[in-house]
Amino acid sequence: MGRRTIRPDEWQYRERTSSEVRGTLIQLVLEFVLAARTLPGVSRVALVGSLATEKDRPKDADVLVTIVEEGNLNALARLGRRLKGRAQGINSGADVFLATSDGQYLGRVCHYSECHRRVACRARHCGVRSHLNDDLDVLTLPPALVVAPPILLFPTVSAAVVVPADVEASLLAALRADS
Repeated sequence: MGRRTIRPDEWQYRERTSSEVRGTLIQLVLEFVLAARTLPGVSRVALVGSLATEKDRPKDADVLVTIVEEGNLNALARLGRRLKGRAQGINSGADVFLATSDGQYLGRVCHYSECHRRVACRARHCGVRSHLNDDLDVLTLPPALVVAPPILLFPTVSAAVVVPADVEASLLAALRADS
């Protein structure tokens, strides 16, 4: 009897169904948005990545946050670490991408709680701006995505793509009802 080849998405999530994986990630994004929109300096929050598509088992939740360029990232970084940590509870992940209101991609929220130089840090300018991981040579979002993300969650709820039914029902409807 031969060994069964396990697809990577099955290996990552084991017995969790697609609706369990997507539902958990959507709920985590909702909690993030509800908290992030109250922070000073946050002007826009959008859903990007595979969760904004019909992909059965997205590997993570990706959120794009537009901020005032000189704003303090401490509270936003704390929310980003909470989102990432809770997503890890289902063997998933999360990224909080940062951009300015003029469409400049800045990088990601650093996942370390204390900002100081580390060997494993891939930021170009670690510590220059607290909690900013400007690892632009590792990952850079396309300018078109930064300017026009697929699904806006704050300050308005709108979409430039066909929204998956679960995202509409569990995320967008909840945000519309709460605003």
